[in-house]
Amino acid sequence: MNGTTAPAPADRLRAALDVLLDGLPERGTAAAVERLIHHYRGRTPTDAPILRDRADAAAYAAYRMPATFGAVSAALDALAARLPGWEPASHLDVGGGTGAAIWAADAVWPGGGRPVTVLDWAGPALDLGRELARGAGAPSALRASEWRRARLAPGLDLPAAELVTVSYVLGELTGETRDALVDAVARTAGRVAVFVEPGTPEGFARVRRVRERLVGAGMRLLAPCPHDGECPIVPGADWCHFAARIGRSALHRRVKGGELGHEDEKYSWVAVVRPPLPEGASPAAARIVRRPRVRKGLVLLNLCTRDEGLREETVTRRDREAYRAARRATWGDASDPTPTTGDTDPDAGG
Repeated sequence: MNGTTAPAPADRLRAALDVLLDGLPERGTAAAVERLIHHYRGRTPTDAPILRDRADAAAYAAYRMPATFGAVSAALDALAARLPGWEPASHLDVGGGTGAAIWAADAVWPGGGRPVTVLDWAGPALDLGRELARGAGAPSALRASEWRRARLAPGLDLPAAELVTVSYVLGELTGETRDALVDAVARTAGRVAVFVEPGTPEGFARVRRVRERLVGAGMRLLAPCPHDGECPIVPGADWCHFAARIGRSALHRRVKGGELGHEDEKYSWVAVVRPPLPEGASPAAARIVRRPRVRKGLVLLNLCTRDEGLREETVTRRDREAYRAARRATWGDASDPTPTTGDTDPDAGG
């Protein structure tokens, strides 16, 4: 390639969006975005798809697709770390809209040549997603993807797939339809199912119910949770969420009305696997559930652990290896809890 490198997956998606949405009328787009923001917060009944026409689909793609791609990519990347050597042989994206999750899956497991199907009830979103997947710059693995219209309602029959993703869609559904969709995924998911929702108290509440329902159906929790037991977070007191740093293109900044070249997308998620677990697969011993707090000579970690629930760990320079690891750790990372010495002297260990 004459010393050049291939563009990062996020850059490829941004470039594809820029080409497809070139000339988008900003005034009409801004109005569509305002309406979509209202519905995005979960106030849409199941018989009224959010994306009504191509203008809506274009506004949604410009406004939400980069952030959805970033959050789902982060979740799938963390999942892949718990499934060493595994790649999905097929992928079903339920409620996939314009297809951010299939771009994310290709970024984590590139060039797999696997069958990919996107189900959604909004025809304009499917049409625009299909154009993106077949356009210049799209990964070759997505060009044969199937885009199928289906109403997300009780009685939905899902095709089997090794990986099933459901991202940023539960807030659009009634409680009855959410439960029916989760049950359908539990029945049909071939190996792994991943749900991603906004990182808000309401989004986490939906993910928590998904977690309980999937475990009750016999699935095994793989990430981000370190165990299959009851979630230790007290409902209403806190919520579990993570953050993905999203780079903004010029188009993204215009649509969002922002000046910064990045934003942080907060998301909640859960990944389950149908037993038996693949060889080498296991949940993390612990997960960092807040931003690490770095102080002089020590790092404070808030952990959700396999055996002790939520706890805070203090890592000092006395344990040089653990301290170096803690200094590099970020919010959402898997972590192996280390014994604490009780020594919080900032100068300990020299």
